[in-house]
Amino acid sequence: MAAEEERLRRWRLILGAPAAPAFGPARALSTRDADIDAALGALYDADGEPGGGRGRRRSAGLGGSAPAVARWLGDIRDYFPSSVVQVLQHDAVQRLGLARLLMEPELLAAAEPDVHLVGTLMSLRSALPERTRETARMVVRKVVEDIERRLAHSLRSAVFGALNRGERARTPRLPDVDWNRTILANLRNYQPEQRTVIVDRLIGYQRARRVAALRDVILLIDQSGSMASSVVYAGVLGASLASIRSLRTSLVVFDTSVVDLTDALDDPVDVLFGVQLGGGTDIDRAVGYGASLVRRPADTVLILISDLIEGGDQSSLIARLRGLVDSGVAVIVLLALSDDGAPAYDHQLAATCAQLGAPAFACTPDRFPELLATALRREEVGRWAALHGLVPA
Repeated sequence: MAAEEERLRRWRLILGAPAAPAFGPARALSTRDADIDAALGALYDADGEPGGGRGRRRSAGLGGSAPAVARWLGDIRDYFPSSVVQVLQHDAVQRLGLARLLMEPELLAAAEPDVHLVGTLMSLRSALPERTRETARMVVRKVVEDIERRLAHSLRSAVFGALNRGERARTPRLPDVDWNRTILANLRNYQPEQRTVIVDRLIGYQRARRVAALRDVILLIDQSGSMASSVVYAGVLGASLASIRSLRTSLVVFDTSVVDLTDALDDPVDVLFGVQLGGGTDIDRAVGYGASLVRRPADTVLILISDLIEGGDQSSLIARLRGLVDSGVAVIVLLALSDDGAPAYDHQLAATCAQLGAPAFACTPDRFPELLATALRREEVGRWAALHGLVPA
């Protein structure tokens, strides 16, 4: 009976207030469930208003009350886990015009930071009032630090492994430990009582003795509005790559113009605030600028992150890409670098890129370290992508 009651409760919350008569008075919501119902209705009912709360008529529209929206954000954080809060925030921006209210510091302070919220702040950068900018930077920095915690170590390990794969070290320094291989080598020391592995043997790679960069990595990032999540991840990962001395990393963003943000790579927050999302797209011009940065083609990986919706000269773009591939540059086209699912992109141009020898596919941020390591080892990136089931062109 308890399971049936819970099932009906969930269906009532899913279907919303219009379905209440079908459940009857015996299925009246508890006080907390009524609050949850109001919070969901404020977002998904056509006439909802964030902050409306229990017992308030949902007919006033979104309105201009930032404090009400801030309270609504606080409510959903009480009712739902962080992952759900992020989905609700993203839907609120899209459905309720919440972007214009992100200009209030108290609203930003109440928000659950995530990649989509950072994308919204990047879109609003030029319109943010002075009183909001520092709060916006704090929100962006929280997301940047979260991405770095997830990916920075695996990125560095992958790069060191690719560049020094023949130099196994018996006593590697801690930053050079290959933790996956180390754990596998020490599984025999697993202690069930403590639920841990006792490590008596570290496996890693020796640091490169040369100070000069061993490889050049050029990131060309499409900053059109549809690429917001990709821009955030690429900016943070680019900053992490810039900290690796054995790489020389360049980061360039583009729409109809081209902006080189390499000098800002010391701080990924500065990189992201140097991006202006929106506008047209001239991929040809960006690839032309990227080609001008190539000094050692055989030691260069150029990654174009774009949906390939070209607003410039497509014939010239194809010729530039062909020239880069023929010169020995490892060219990769990422149709998306995000967790947002299958992207929209120009299928015909993506197929042309693949035929030229520049494989085109979407990649999640968690896969990017392995992707880059494959390219640095000069292995076939297209085959790697196919083996891992990434979105084909």
